[in-house]
Amino acid sequence: MKIRTRLTLLFTLITAMLLGIYSVSIYYSSREARVQSFYSELQNEAIAKADLYFRSSLPEQEMHKLYKNNTRTLNEVQVAIYDSNKQLIYHDDAKVDYVKETPQMLAEIFERKKIDFFLNDLQVIGMVYHYEGKMYAVTAAAYDQYGYDYLTHLLTISIVSFFIILILIYLAGIFLSKKALSPLSEMVDQIKKITAGKLQLRLKTTKQKDELNELARNFNGMLERLENSFDSQKHFVSNISHELRTPLAAIIAELELASEKEKTKEEYQETVRYALEDARKMVTLSNSLMDLAKASYDPNEISFSEIRLDEILLESYTKITKENEGYKVSLNINDSVEEHQLIIQGNEYLLQVAFNNLIDNACKYSPEHTCLIDVKANSNLLKISFMNTGSTIEKEDLQHIFEPFYRSETSRNEKGHGIGLFLTEKIIHLHHAGINVVSEHNRTAFTVEFMIS
Repeated sequence: MKIRTRLTLLFTLITAMLLGIYSVSIYYSSREARVQSFYSELQNEAIAKADLYFRSSLPEQEMHKLYKNNTRTLNEVQVAIYDSNKQLIYHDDAKVDYVKETPQMLAEIFERKKIDFFLNDLQVIGMVYHYEGKMYAVTAAAYDQYGYDYLTHLLTISIVSFFIILILIYLAGIFLSKKALSPLSEMVDQIKKITAGKLQLRLKTTKQKDELNELARNFNGMLERLENSFDSQKHFVSNISHELRTPLAAIIAELELASEKEKTKEEYQETVRYALEDARKMVTLSNSLMDLAKASYDPNEISFSEIRLDEILLESYTKITKENEGYKVSLNINDSVEEHQLIIQGNEYLLQVAFNNLIDNACKYSPEHTCLIDVKANSNLLKISFMNTGSTIEKEDLQHIFEPFYRSETSRNEKGHGIGLFLTEKIIHLHHAGINVVSEHNRTAFTVEFMIS
């Protein structure tokens, strides 16, 4: 079921319930008002008939004749009068006695002064009437033909009106829901045109601050992120293909040359050494790509635990100097750094990859192949700087230094694939930390800043 139909039906149902409650309350309040109003009429009629009997000179036979004449055209109130001894002294029509007063009823009237009740469809009232110091019991009974006709008419009108209004409300609901959801329908039509090859398309937005316009803006933001991701992926795949093709082509060329003619043992060994070197480059690249894939996981899927940054730095220091005999790394932890400031929630493996890249990068581009790691802290930040001396990085290169596969002109002579710093930045950001680089006066420093509490 479409939202438009569901909204229309829900709107109609809620309105029908409210309208039904209103109609029922009106009907029952009108019915109760009719009952009380007719009791008042009966009381007035009883008093008027008693006054006519006691205070006028009209004979009883004339009063009977008046009652019978009235019953031909309307439902005349039938009145009976009893004295304090419970003896009947007047009745409009004793032959057709509606109430059939009993001694118990008359006793209740004298005791309570006034009673009222239903007798089948008739309404009856009994009251005490005072005349010349004596008490009389007067009863009045009648059928409220006009009142019941009015209620029947009211019920008929309410039922007919209810269904007519319900139909009008349903039609109005269809119109309003169609009007309200028309921007959503347009949005759906626009979304259908967006494909993998047309991610540049965007939904139309307005200056209005409604929910649909907010949805469109957020959807456009998602499309922009997807487009950037697709572009980055294309660029990433293109660069990977290039990086993999170079060592593979070199290996194939070396092996083809070795297979074409007989060579000495030393020449074969040299060919194997070159192929092995290219194969190691591919292994290094594949390891970097695997680390990059791990750093690209959803943060919720990466295991975080309590770790010590100084221990990870020592492990990185040991690993880099062991693998590269010419590298010189020194670690300096400021005396002001307290032990608890070195403990964070993080992933040990990924942080070691990031620190390895920063140390290796500093040593690689330093003429002396040295890296100074300086650790210091203030009230809310722990700063780890990886510093080296050497050529200053150009400002233009600094703007792209964390981009994947980017290599400046000065770095092309060194081994690498342009993944390390990009991977490092992703890992640092995964740990809700920041990284920045300053290169001036033949000195370059990469600084990682961790929030501490």
